[in-house]
Amino acid sequence: MPTLIELLEAGAHFGHKKERSHPKAKEFTFTLREGVYVIDLEKTLSGLEAALEFLKKQASLGKTILFVGTKKQAQVLTQKVAENTGMPYISHRWLGGTLTNFETIRRNITQLDTLEAKTNSPEFDLLTKKEKKVITDKIEKLMSTFGGVRKMRNLPDAIFVIDAAKEKLALEEGNRMEIPIAAICDTDANPEMVTYPIPANDDAPKTLDMLMKLVETAVLEGEGMKNVEAPKAEVKTETPAKKEEAKEDKKPAKPSVKAEKK
Repeated sequence: MPTLIELLEAGAHFGHKKERSHPKAKEFTFTLREGVYVIDLEKTLSGLEAALEFLKKQASLGKTILFVGTKKQAQVLTQKVAENTGMPYISHRWLGGTLTNFETIRRNITQLDTLEAKTNSPEFDLLTKKEKKVITDKIEKLMSTFGGVRKMRNLPDAIFVIDAAKEKLALEEGNRMEIPIAAICDTDANPEMVTYPIPANDDAPKTLDMLMKLVETAVLEGEGMKNVEAPKAEVKTETPAKKEEAKEDKKPAKPSVKAEKK
């Protein structure tokens, strides 16, 4: 876990101006300085600890965590962490209905699979240059939107979000589908929409880099725990001598015969 000084040096304490902040985010602020909220870093640490423990637990149980971060400074980081942990991600645009209309999303992914298979078939070589371009452009568009969730066959078990304010639609859909959410929440976000809020500056690259490294480590540690086999129970074997003794013990005792007096 980072220290308060490390969070401070990374700029995690900088919030938004008062007029741009959400009223329910005030509980995570330390003070208001020159019209800008300063985030309470002790609450950042406690929120971070709870979120990391949750993510680690989910990974250890083999659950699927969907990573979401579509703003410019979060796109590469979101994709990197998700790919390193083998999790699905959305890094370009959250499509309405991604969770609440998942079957439609799956149909688009099926279309993507079909088109890619078509480009590898002999028939593709017989198409005109224009017809090929229509197909490859469609594939590129589908990959941009659905590439990160291509292998996600079912709804995710948890969601991790960078910038809870920007990804409000993802939070709404997650809440509607009763999927727990961990998220980096700046002062412009409503923390009540998040199960495990991490109050922190979600714009500073240093802060995002620090937090996402911790998230990646927690998920990888959880996945490592998943692969550890439970210790096998010790099987005791009996020697032939002991088996014979056991048999003797199990034999019924002969009744004693007393001589009758005449």
